[in-house]
Amino acid sequence: MKIEQIYTGCLAQGAYYIESNGEVAIIDPLREVQPYIDKANANNAKIKYIFETHFHADFVSGHVTLAEKTGAPIVFGPNANPSFKAHIATDNEVFQVGDITITLLHTPGHTMESSCYLLKDKDGKDYALFSGDTLFLGDVGRPDLAQKAADMTQEELAGILFDSLRTKVMTLADDVIVYPAHGAGSACGKNLSKETVGSIGEQKATNYALRADMTKDEFVKEVTDGLLPPPAYFPMNVKLNKEGYINVENIISEAKAFEANTFELVANETEALILDVRHQDDFEKGHIPKSIFIGLDGGFAPWVGALILDYKQPILLVTPEGREQEAITRLARVGYDNTIGYLEGGFENWKKNGFEYDTINSVSAESLEEVLEDSQDKNKNANVFDVRKPGEYISEHIVDVSSTPLDFLNDHLAEFPKNETFYVHCAGGYRSVIAASILKARGYHNVVNVLGGFAAIKNTGIKTTNYVCPSTLK
Repeated sequence: MKIEQIYTGCLAQGAYYIESNGEVAIIDPLREVQPYIDKANANNAKIKYIFETHFHADFVSGHVTLAEKTGAPIVFGPNANPSFKAHIATDNEVFQVGDITITLLHTPGHTMESSCYLLKDKDGKDYALFSGDTLFLGDVGRPDLAQKAADMTQEELAGILFDSLRTKVMTLADDVIVYPAHGAGSACGKNLSKETVGSIGEQKATNYALRADMTKDEFVKEVTDGLLPPPAYFPMNVKLNKEGYINVENIISEAKAFEANTFELVANETEALILDVRHQDDFEKGHIPKSIFIGLDGGFAPWVGALILDYKQPILLVTPEGREQEAITRLARVGYDNTIGYLEGGFENWKKNGFEYDTINSVSAESLEEVLEDSQDKNKNANVFDVRKPGEYISEHIVDVSSTPLDFLNDHLAEFPKNETFYVHCAGGYRSVIAASILKARGYHNVVNVLGGFAAIKNTGIKTTNYVCPSTLK
């Protein structure tokens, strides 16, 4: 028996390759499926089942394409009603994969079709639970995503999740391995661990939502408390996962390489969004006017989903050379399929052809300290904006600076001064450059990025609030 967790940091998502005696099961595959096929072929094995834990909201799964390419059936739990051919399993239905079995445990609550998959070894012993978004390490799936589809409140769904966990998950032996669908960084929960593999016993001991003495009312309150609004792209991804989508290979093949002159013409004719995915340092030094920065080497896909509200928006890419296909693929992972092309030769080619470009003004944390001191002396507001997540802000922030989280930047546009210099910072510099690029594209050319973000600010004399441990902020 072979179990491989294929973890994608950008999405904080775990897909699973399970192989036994020449047969393979794939759980929650990413949209680009060829690596799973290649892995099976290399082992002289055949993909027998494609298991989906639920209709994912945070990424587009590869189930449809993988089924087309391999002929393996797609398996969902009860209550699933996809538009494509799939096997809708019953609760406790058993699937043979080589010498092992995989049992579907229907665990509604996160969504109504949500299911876990219990792997039993060749001796019939419970070995591992692939828990999807039902159980994470440190948390459980948020119950507010399926309200509309289920015609229920988040409290009602949380109550159902409570029952699912207590009757299907917490009854398992402590030594059963837990393989969740997500880790820290996912928006599918609020308190996810950085660890990606755990055990039932560990979770019973440490997960706030699995306390043995917890009442249903307490569970509902704690699980629903402090939930941020889900990213805007989530419903679109659910739709694609439920109804189907085109093969990502077609999207890649149709995207065109445009030399600089043509790139400009296409951008104007199509009103495409120019998305620059290079490192933030490179974007700061020079970028195409009105382009938006979301770097590949940060939390790329979730930020695309949170900030590009129209998933049908035509997109033109500016990438590091050689990473064009990667960028297109990672956009498609979250349902952004309308990449029409990219700048051939990258940004350097744009400069070589004499086209104008813009820059981002930046200052060090030490320079910001001087600005704040000067403003204090003059009894003026220095106009500093913190674009970190609300939890980071509550934990610790600059005194008298308000929270304007990047996720909801559009809701705060009226707060940014049009005619005065203002400063934006995040934790380390990635998100603040995203914010600055969006603001510049909206005509706020007086924005200044703080290099190194809050980490650098902490090393200065700038006054900050007393630190509050995030674990106490549920």
